[in-house]
Amino acid sequence: MMRSMYSGVAGLKTHQTRMDVIGNNIANVNTVGFKGSSVNFADTFYQTVSSATGSNAELGTAGTNAKQIGLGSTVASITTNITEQGGTQSTNRSLDIAINGESFLIVRSGTDTLFTKSGALNIDEVGNLYCTTNGATVQGWLADDKGEIIKDTVKDLSIMSGSNLYYEPEATQAITLGGNIDPNDTKLNPTYGAGGAPISGGQVMTFSFYDNIGEQYSVKLYVSKAQTQTAGTVKYDVRVGDVYNASGESIFVLKTVDAATGAITYSASDAKVQFAGGEVSAANVDAQTGELTLEATQLGSLIFSSSTGDYVNTQNGTTDRPNAVYQGKALNFSVIGPVPIHQGENIVNGTNAGGDSTFLQHDDTNDTGGVNIYFDDLTQYSQGGTSKLSSNKGDPDGYYAGNKAGNMKGISISSDGKVYGNYDNGMKKCLAQIAVATFSNPSGLEAMGDSLFAASLNSGPFDGIGEEVSLSGSFTVGALEMSNVDLSTEFTNMITTQRGFQANSRIITTSDTMLEELVNLKR
Repeated sequence: MMRSMYSGVAGLKTHQTRMDVIGNNIANVNTVGFKGSSVNFADTFYQTVSSATGSNAELGTAGTNAKQIGLGSTVASITTNITEQGGTQSTNRSLDIAINGESFLIVRSGTDTLFTKSGALNIDEVGNLYCTTNGATVQGWLADDKGEIIKDTVKDLSIMSGSNLYYEPEATQAITLGGNIDPNDTKLNPTYGAGGAPISGGQVMTFSFYDNIGEQYSVKLYVSKAQTQTAGTVKYDVRVGDVYNASGESIFVLKTVDAATGAITYSASDAKVQFAGGEVSAANVDAQTGELTLEATQLGSLIFSSSTGDYVNTQNGTTDRPNAVYQGKALNFSVIGPVPIHQGENIVNGTNAGGDSTFLQHDDTNDTGGVNIYFDDLTQYSQGGTSKLSSNKGDPDGYYAGNKAGNMKGISISSDGKVYGNYDNGMKKCLAQIAVATFSNPSGLEAMGDSLFAASLNSGPFDGIGEEVSLSGSFTVGALEMSNVDLSTEFTNMITTQRGFQANSRIITTSDTMLEELVNLKR
């Protein structure tokens, strides 16, 4: 009877442990990234009353089984159900990520490297990416200056470091002009000067570009029909009309304000540009109005098929460069002379002040640099006598557009874990990549609280480098993985646990009643 009582006590303890686990599961039904646990029982040591015997042919006896009395149950294991995915809850928050797969985020808490399924992330006061549910710093790999990820030992993801808060300016290296030049457009008929070069008139075509420090300049070109044509093609001359700074002022004109009288006069600056193989500068500036006349303008040419209207190629001007890398593809433009320094009211007190060039210079030796102007997207179709022209920064494939300087206005995370900085100049730059860890036995991880897990001897080690999430799953951005606790299962387990506890308690009370009857025999 004492054995049955102790078996009942053992049963009460195991069922109480199971109830403790169920209670913890239910308490964390809404905990982000929580993984529920389950309890498995095992029977305990048996008292052997008699051992098993074999049959004996000589004596004619059969074998007998062992007689054993069990001593109750014990907790065999408490298993965390890590492999089952929790439900995905949409948050529409750019720094929330749900892990699809069996991998874990790698985080640093103090000096310990731990792991979590909680993807509720944010940026702390020093610019590090951290997990809001436990305050641990997210680990991964940082990108170099070109945005390339350097996969090395994982480290704190310092997203908003000083160098990442700004986007450096980059000079424009290519422009693509597009649209349609209507051959019946009367604006294409210029006034020709000596030698057949146009001196006025033409259809205006404009584009803008960035210099080395990110300041934007605008260029006005004139497109006009060439006086001399060749059979099978239609030739148009292209010449520079003016170049303006960000304030809309011509770089060829120097505005002088007398500090004493306030009188304004205009004169030619030292600014020069190189276009289609030749130089262009101011020939004359009206001192009173600032009206500009450029020198005999260097011409480039556009060639179209007269039968199809399709663009054929470009031709440089009189100083043709047959070895130019852009020959037949583009006309090259660059600012090669000093541009006036404009300050406040442009008061320069009569001096023809100019600063160091901030423009991407053309290399005459190698015929590289400057801004290549591509005309690949142009057509020459009849459309009612009106030309419609447009421009885009970058070559026909969209490269080398350049950009102005930018300030970070936010960050975003892609499905492969790359963290991008978004800047107010419209640019985007890869700053880092979130690394994940996988384990041969993820159920062997030890729960540390705060949705954190630690590697154990039975989970397998962490190599210190991690891997891309794409090797084992992906991230869902703007969502969180919720708890994988199933309430219907937990309540069912609660009922069976309660009945098991109740039944084991009956063992104790019944054994007590039997002992009471035994004691009463003495009366």
